[in-house]
Amino acid sequence: MLTMSLPAHIELNNGVRMPVLGLGTYLMEPERARRSVLDALSLGYRHIDTASFYGNEREVGEAIRESGIDRDEVFVTTKVWNDDHGHYRAKEAFRRSLSLLGMDHVDLYLIHWPMPGRLETWKALESIYEEGGARAIGVSNFMPRHLDELLERGSIAPAIDQVEMHPFLQRNDVLDRCRRSGIAVEAYSPLARGRHLDDRTLAAVASRNGRTPAQVMIRWCLQRGVAAIPKTTSRERMKENLESLDFVLPPEDMATLDKLERNSRTTTWDPHEMA
Repeated sequence: MLTMSLPAHIELNNGVRMPVLGLGTYLMEPERARRSVLDALSLGYRHIDTASFYGNEREVGEAIRESGIDRDEVFVTTKVWNDDHGHYRAKEAFRRSLSLLGMDHVDLYLIHWPMPGRLETWKALESIYEEGGARAIGVSNFMPRHLDELLERGSIAPAIDQVEMHPFLQRNDVLDRCRRSGIAVEAYSPLARGRHLDDRTLAAVASRNGRTPAQVMIRWCLQRGVAAIPKTTSRERMKENLESLDFVLPPEDMATLDKLERNSRTTTWDPHEMA
């Protein structure tokens, strides 16, 4: 079995380095989020993803401070929610997020969904970036035509597009578009919320490599050059996910996984349908 591991960071298009594997905190209850972030940091994670919509920014910030790890060693992402689009509202939302996090900057600030008003919102994010409030800015759930719009009408190219991605929802159109423009891709729900962990093909690949199906799903993302932010509140699962950095899937197994595409979204909204 191959043992060479991937680089632990992705370099974004503005030179900022982002850990390739992080902890997602989607809708974690606040106190559980605090404990989970503390566990993750103690295990070696240095990339934490939150959002205003998740309702746990305060606890994420508290956990980072409580950990004793230098703030500059932890890559922190948050996002502007759908009801805060527009230039003024987005900047106000950013100030609220900073206040809740207890930080003077974040490492990455994203537009959560491509809602109407996103161009004005992007202008706000460009301003936030230029003022030093975020080390990088990007988007989430943007499909190729949404990216084309920003690239044509914005002044700064997004550093990242964060989308749901796993072997059962491969988003090849997004990945191809981002690669052409130097935009990094980050996978949320890389485990598809556990819906396909018993898939026979996935299980066979995992068995051949002496790994778990979850590790194989994460590793598939990483070997495509995609960062991943699996969510879990289990310390053992965090450790299991982190070990996805420690092996390589052979090309034939990557090809097998590439055949699992089912357009299997875990989100209610289909971003392809968003105007």
